[in-house]
Amino acid sequence: MENFEMMDMHPMRIGDSLPELELDVFYQGEEQKLQSANYEGKWQIFFFYPADFTFVCPTELEELADMYAEFQAENAEIFSVSTDTVFAHKAWKDVSPAIKKVEFPMVADPTGEICELFGTYIYDEGISLRGTFIVSPDGELVAMEINNNDIGRSGKELLRKLKAAKFVAEHGGQVCPASWEPGSDTLEPGMDLVGKI
Repeated sequence: MENFEMMDMHPMRIGDSLPELELDVFYQGEEQKLQSANYEGKWQIFFFYPADFTFVCPTELEELADMYAEFQAENAEIFSVSTDTVFAHKAWKDVSPAIKKVEFPMVADPTGEICELFGTYIYDEGISLRGTFIVSPDGELVAMEINNNDIGRSGKELLRKLKAAKFVAEHGGQVCPASWEPGSDTLEPGMDLVGKI
């Protein structure tokens, strides 16, 4: 399924390069295989969730679906990932009004290998934690978040972090402070912060 070896490989860490992946997906109404290498030059968001046909997951995916155009406008692709099969993704999309809205690729990872790569796999349950990972256009992992499965995530915060990651990548030497939004002030490392902390 994937073009990487999990043996002796630690989970992805900030600064690591994404290995080439062959992704089994339900996308554009059919089963497909996508190569992660084809998305070089784009921001990639890997959005892991526990399982199809659950309670919190459709609220998260529906929110991302409603915001998908905003992510695309930032040159980003979203990949939702669970340990379900492509056929389960199709069945879920067929019956769920929330999931019918999803237009981004839904990755099937029934062996848990992609979850292992990102460090979200729950071995005794065979499912994933809620993990969100932002990969830069040159393939570097620049942001990650892993939650317990009873804590849903915010699409708005994910979009804000994506915009911050883009700003930093495009403006060398500047960093984004807490709750930074586009148009807000940034900081330059090494500047005198006396009296500001």
